[in-house]
Amino acid sequence: MEFWSDLFEKFGVMFLGLAAFAAVVGIVLFLADRAPKRGRDFLQLAAFLSPALILLAVGLVYPAIRTTILAFFSRQTANGSEWVGLDNFVWMFTQPEITIVIINTLIWVALVPLLSTIFGLAYAVFIDKSHGEKVLKSLVFMPMAISFVGAGIIWRFMYEYREVGFSEQIGLLNQILVWLGQDPQPFLVNSPWNTFFLIVVMVWIQTGFAMVLLSAAIKGVPVEIIEAARLDGANAWQSFWNVTVPGIRGTLVVVVTTISIATLKVFDIVRAMTGGNFNTSVVANEMYTQAFNRGETGYGSALAVVLFVMVLPIVLYNVRVMRKQKEIR
Repeated sequence: MEFWSDLFEKFGVMFLGLAAFAAVVGIVLFLADRAPKRGRDFLQLAAFLSPALILLAVGLVYPAIRTTILAFFSRQTANGSEWVGLDNFVWMFTQPEITIVIINTLIWVALVPLLSTIFGLAYAVFIDKSHGEKVLKSLVFMPMAISFVGAGIIWRFMYEYREVGFSEQIGLLNQILVWLGQDPQPFLVNSPWNTFFLIVVMVWIQTGFAMVLLSAAIKGVPVEIIEAARLDGANAWQSFWNVTVPGIRGTLVVVVTTISIATLKVFDIVRAMTGGNFNTSVVANEMYTQAFNRGETGYGSALAVVLFVMVLPIVLYNVRVMRKQKEIR
């Protein structure tokens, strides 16, 4: 009986929430329709944008400002927190373990966008207009449908390690090593190679994203230009490098910057596979560890600010490139 009452209560709350949402939307539409003709367009625009702007301010702007302020204070205690100025940032760049975290993050940003773009571009070129193109693209794009946590768990089983003589290997890679007469290896423990094994997971996911966008861009390159290059004596590589690549340069920038931003914010893969142990932590994971696991809100906020500063140049560069392309058009 208690189960059914609890179930009905939850359905009632859900129904009231949907009814409230419908009522708000109805009121907004009614007021926008009844607005004076002179200012109707402005009022309709404000009515539809205001809920999104309010949610953006509450869910993004206010937390960003508060996080920036907390970066200059010590951890929360019973007596509150104290102003420490730049001490949290000094701690970040003087602690050896945090230095490793920053170096790991830079390695991620250097390798993941580069490898994902190269593999995605190569795959898009090689299977373009080939037999079974749709199926082949679907297979590469499929990892994008998996969450980062799910991908981390899958690859954790791939890297699973059992000591020799303890039990049979359940990790695919270690079982292959055993079949080849080699000893199994703790892939996720040995530093610094474990960072590269984690990077493989991100590349596996992002290659499909790069392939889809670059494949669409390649199909958008005019065939007449490619044929003209071939008539001028250009071989396949010269045609690709001098015609195709300049034609998809805008898409390449979007792919690289998007993957770079996603890589800077990577958290799920590291958390699911190693928890940041064995010198594999990155800025996003360390931010969570310091702020929520250790209660060091000042350290966590400082890491968040540094992460934002690292993402900002990439975003600004992307905006600049898109603006130039718009001016050309």
